Amino acid sequence: MLISRRDVEISWGDCDPADIVYFPNYFRWFDASTANHFATAGLPKPELVRRYNVVGFPMVDTSAKFHVPSKYGDVVTIETEIMRFGRSSFDIEHRLLRGETLAVEGFEKRVLAQKKEDGDGIRSIAIPQEVIALFED
Repeated sequence: MLISRRDVEISWGDCDPADIVYFPNYFRWFDASTANHFATAGLPKPELVRRYNVVGFPMVDTSAKFHVPSKYGDVVTIETEIMRFGRSSFDIEHRLLRGETLAVEGFEKRVLAQKKEDGDGIRSIAIPQEVIALFED
């Protein structure tokens, strides 16, 4: 499966009074890394939305394991990989590295979704095979 990478420089505003990253920021970076992963595969989110008439890929579950803290001034690399495709969902993993050290692991389950016909909410839809093929080796 395709692995994408992006660097993040930790700014002062990302940190708490202990000078370490305030944990919700990791989830913000992971969300951006998911969009970056689709762009790296050749399907930026605006194109995905337009081409498949979807609202995007909302999250239905998430978790993280924090191994070592990161702090202001660190430059970290986030590696992102889709680990499994289901009918309408996919499991995605993010590995945040400080140099060679694994600092945080993030896990997400997302679905491909579109608006319901009656306009009241969203519903998951099957992920097209041509989308899945973009992420396979």
